[in-house]
Amino acid sequence: MTGIVSNLAIDWRCTHTWKIASYNTSWCLLGCAIGDLGTIAYFQFMGIDWPVWVIMSLAIFNGLMTSIILETIILSRQMTLKLAFKTAIGMSLISMIGMETAMNVTDVVLTGGAILTWWVIPIMLAAGFITPLPYNYWRLKALGKACH
Repeated sequence: MTGIVSNLAIDWRCTHTWKIASYNTSWCLLGCAIGDLGTIAYFQFMGIDWPVWVIMSLAIFNGLMTSIILETIILSRQMTLKLAFKTAIGMSLISMIGMETAMNVTDVVLTGGAILTWWVIPIMLAAGFITPLPYNYWRLKALGKACH
């Protein structure tokens, strides 16, 4: 029980940890955005008229895949490829799912569908960055774990 209490009582004011969490979250966002925005753009530019939920589901899946690939590549410079892949999956999946969900919900709420416009992309990226950031900070502070 004391382990749970100590994990809840972490110091949320540590600027050093916020900087590391922000850096890690930025790499995750880059990977997620490549697959997610690329998928939405493909359907939009090709004029493929699939239901919004199908496009968004595919965008989320592709965002997760590209983020895992990018993080595995980054981590493979520090460890074996197999361990890098396991680390990318194990440490970042919750963060990526939250990020992807925030980005796609933001898009649907603001545009009414799977639509990329010049003004919605920065808002999507901001939502995708902010949503998992506290979780990433917590993992670093409470568990001492980072994906990069």
